[in-house]
Amino acid sequence: MSTVSSSPNLFSPTTVGAIRVTNRIVMAPLTRSRAGADGVPSPLAIDYYRQRASAGLIISEATNISAQARGYAFTPGIFTEAQVAAWRKITDAVHAAGGKIVNQLWHVGRVSHADLHGGEPPVAPSAIQAGELVYLESRTQAPPSMPRALRTDEIPLILQDYKHAAQCALEAGFDGVEVHSANGYLLEQFVRDSTNLRSDRYGGSLENRLRFPLEVVEAVAEIWGPHRVGVRLSPLTRSAGAIPLDSDPQATYGRYAEHLGELGLAYLHCVEGQTRGANEASGFDFKALHRAFGGRYIANNSYDRQMAIDAVASGHADLVSFGRPFIGNPDLVERLRLGAPLAEADRAHYYGEGAEGYTDYPALGSLTPTA
Repeated sequence: MSTVSSSPNLFSPTTVGAIRVTNRIVMAPLTRSRAGADGVPSPLAIDYYRQRASAGLIISEATNISAQARGYAFTPGIFTEAQVAAWRKITDAVHAAGGKIVNQLWHVGRVSHADLHGGEPPVAPSAIQAGELVYLESRTQAPPSMPRALRTDEIPLILQDYKHAAQCALEAGFDGVEVHSANGYLLEQFVRDSTNLRSDRYGGSLENRLRFPLEVVEAVAEIWGPHRVGVRLSPLTRSAGAIPLDSDPQATYGRYAEHLGELGLAYLHCVEGQTRGANEASGFDFKALHRAFGGRYIANNSYDRQMAIDAVASGHADLVSFGRPFIGNPDLVERLRLGAPLAEADRAHYYGEGAEGYTDYPALGSLTPTA
């Protein structure tokens, strides 16, 4: 194992757009399903995020931009006054602990169920049903409902929802926002030719399929300024069903990254492989996405300590985000710095109610760095 002193870059400060961070370890967005049915974050979330504020940057759990955006019960929103007030307590706690936090803006599109929408079907670029399961207010799981295709005149309304949510995130005290354009949710459904069969200006050619996601990013940047906006992509993720990937992921996401780079954003955040699967940075040219974007690049997906140190030292990534390790290790940054063992989180409490498996994981005692 490398010594801490031989590869300090992972633990050194840097800037991410306009955001100054104390290290290059990012807490990835983690859905925990502990908000109220009204989308108001639980008071427990104050401690949960504060405990993890040693991360250079926290990306909040995915946060619904509207009631229509919701695909899983008990996930938080960022579109009502009550939600904003609850998030403000969280951001204040993170800042008091010396951390930085951005809000991930989320619309699930077809990955939802009619029971979450008063019996109405979820919306999508095209009427193609998603796979996998969604979480209902009955605390049971069910396959997603068949969605309906959005009318062209409805798309600007969703754009306004993104803009409103971005403004709410600003009022809630976040340091920036991340536009969720990954994991098979609405924006990625527009990007991929396997889930976008539209014949209007938002479908067909690659430039048309990228149109709405780019309009969203531009609208959000109007609120925040581009240097406080990031975007998350997942070129290889097959989440929400076995429908094939885009027919040419390298070209599609390369062009997407290029357009995002032209906007001067804070960062590009890429899931390098199948979400929750093995890292596949060698099976796709993510370096080409980094080059096309031209700005800060956050690498994600099953990174361990040495992989993260190497990724930053080699220039493959500017920062590395960790998801599941942050669940059981609120002090993950310190454990990585020391080369200490990581606690294994209880999967049975990834989602659900209460403090168990949420805010009750202990931090390390006094340890010395490994040799």
